[in-house]
Amino acid sequence: MILCLVSLVEVYSATSTLAYKSENYWEPIVRHAVLLAFGAICVLIFLNIPDKYYRWLGLALPLAILLLAVTPYIGVVINGEPRWISIFGITFQPSEVAKLCSVCFMAHILSKKDVIGDLKTLKIIVGFVGVTVLFIFVNNGSTAFLLYVIMLMMLYIGRISLKYILRLLAIPMLVGMVAAATLYIMPESAMNYMPDRAVTWKHRIERFFVDDRLDSSGKQMSLTNAQNKHYQEDLAKIAIATGGVLGKFPGHGQMRDSLPQAFSDFIYAIIIEEMGLVGGVCVLFLYIVLLLRVRVIAKRCDKLFPKYLILGCALMLVTQALINMAVAVGAFPVTGQPLPLISRGGTSNVISCLYIGIILSVSRFSANIGNEEDDYPEETSKAENDDVTSLPGVSKEEIDNWVPDSPSSKQTMPAPPPQG
Repeated sequence: MILCLVSLVEVYSATSTLAYKSENYWEPIVRHAVLLAFGAICVLIFLNIPDKYYRWLGLALPLAILLLAVTPYIGVVINGEPRWISIFGITFQPSEVAKLCSVCFMAHILSKKDVIGDLKTLKIIVGFVGVTVLFIFVNNGSTAFLLYVIMLMMLYIGRISLKYILRLLAIPMLVGMVAAATLYIMPESAMNYMPDRAVTWKHRIERFFVDDRLDSSGKQMSLTNAQNKHYQEDLAKIAIATGGVLGKFPGHGQMRDSLPQAFSDFIYAIIIEEMGLVGGVCVLFLYIVLLLRVRVIAKRCDKLFPKYLILGCALMLVTQALINMAVAVGAFPVTGQPLPLISRGGTSNVISCLYIGIILSVSRFSANIGNEEDDYPEETSKAENDDVTSLPGVSKEEIDNWVPDSPSSKQTMPAPPPQG
C-alpha cells in the first residue's frame, strides 16, 4: 500500500509531458489510479482463494507459451514493438502473464521433486520455462533475462544439484558474451540485415561500454543533440545528482519534463530528485522488507508448494525492482523493466498486484497468519476442571457443591483419603 501511494504521487508528477499533450490533463493519473484500484480488487479476490488452486495457473503455462508464439504476428505495436495483444478491447502483455504462470509452474514441479526425481524435475522446468524464455527473448530480451534468473533462483531454493545450476548459468553467459561481442564488432552495413531488436541491443551495448559523447569536432554533445545516445542516462544522473539528501519535494522536479519514460523506466531517478536520497533509500527498504516478510511466511508453511510459490513471487517483484533501480543509477544497461507497483503501466501493475494477492493467500491458508483466535480462557478452564476431577476419592456431587473458604461460608473442599 505504501508503494502504491508513492506511485500515485510520483506518477502524477512524472506524467507532466503526457498531461501536456492530453486534452484532459487528469487523464494520465486517473488511468493509473483506476488500474491500481483494479489491482487492489484483484488482491482481495486472490487472497480469498486457497493457495492450492494456484497450481492451475502453472498448468496454464502452455497456453501462455501459445500467446507468446502468436504475439509477433497478431500483436499490437506500442513504442515500436509488438509486445501486446488486444482481446475484446483489453490490451495486455503476454510476457507478464507468462512470468506469473512460470512461477506457479516451477513451484508445482519443485513440490513434486521427491516423487519425480531431481534430474527429471530439472528437465521439465528447463524445458517449459526455457521455451517461454526463448519466445519472450524475441521481442523483450530484458524480461527473458529476468525470468531466466528467477528460474535459477527457484532451482537453487528447490535444492536442485548445484552442478546443474552452474551449467545452466554458464551456458547462456557464454552464448551471451559471444553474441554481444559479435554485435559489437559487426559493421553498420551488416546490421541492416539484422532484426530490429539486434540493432537495439547493439546500441545498448555500445552506450554502456563506450563513451561516445563527443561530436566530430571533439566537443561534448549537448543533451538535446539527436546523435547523443547517452541522453537518457545523463538526464537520470542529473536528476539523482540534483536531488540531494531531502530532494526538491514532489512536483518540483525538472528532469521529468525532459527524461523519456520518466514515469516508467526511469521513475526511480525522479523519486530521488523529488524525495532525495532519503526517499530513494526508503523505497529500496520497502522492497527488502517485502522479501524478508515473505521469508517469514515461507518458514511457517508446512507444504512445499506454497513455500516455493511465494518465494518465487517475491523474488520476481524484488529482482525486477533492483534491476530498475540499477538502471536508473547507471549500474546496469538500460533494460526497459518498470518498477513494480510504482511505475505507470497496465499489465505490469495488475500482475504485480496478483503476486501480492497470492502471497497473502499463502499467508492466510498455509501459514495461518492472521487467523489466530484467542482461546486461552477456554483452555485454562478446561485445565482447571481436569485438575479438580482428577483428584482421587472426590465425587462429582462434592465438586459441584464446593465453594471457596470465605467469611460467610465455612464449607471446605473435602480432603482426599490417604493413599497406600
